[in-house]
Amino acid sequence: MSMLRNMATSLINANDERIITTLPKAKELRPFVERVITLSRRARSLEGEDTVARSLHLRRQAATFFHAGNRQQAPSAGKRGAPRAPRTAGVAALKRLFDELGERYKDRPGGYTRIIKLGRRDGDNAELAIIELVGNPNEVAASSSKAKSAVSGKKKTAKPSETKAASGGRRGGKKADSTFEKEETTRARGKGEATLGETKDADKAGSGGSQSKKTESTAAEKDTD
Repeated sequence: MSMLRNMATSLINANDERIITTLPKAKELRPFVERVITLSRRARSLEGEDTVARSLHLRRQAATFFHAGNRQQAPSAGKRGAPRAPRTAGVAALKRLFDELGERYKDRPGGYTRIIKLGRRDGDNAELAIIELVGNPNEVAASSSKAKSAVSGKKKTAKPSETKAASGGRRGGKKADSTFEKEETTRARGKGEATLGETKDADKAGSGGSQSKKTESTAAEKDTD
């Protein structure tokens, strides 16, 4: 029980809200911590006239999950002018539990912790694991960075479609921008194709006339013969 109290205190007071321990210890600590977090969540959802008394009762119940601590408070407080002893880890964990974690998990009905396996440790071959609180700062930072990358990715993919719609080209991107030309140029090119076609027809007609002249000359020679 003393080991579980120490581990629960370390987990709640940790800056990143996670600790590394062996897998059997993490599995034992998980229900232990979740019970005390449930007490703080109940204290946040209290309503009625006797809210203060019931909240105090829940806080005293949660205090049994940590070491009493502050044993030096009585001797230091009995002397006039003597500085009070600093808060111990157990008292600080209880304060953070009811001030911060109870508000965070107010609408979450259980599942406040997560266990991540790390593999086996060198030496005694013990299986290690990370036990952490759900919604810790690392998780929040990772989710926000993923959201930002997703938004930036959507913006990047939207640019080719915008250039495609603006240029009217067959393909998006740099190729569409390079192959895009004005309507005047296209019309001029069309006129050029038409003139080319006319010149080709004229050439064909000219070649046909020369052949007819040749046949006429051969016919005249035959008549003279």
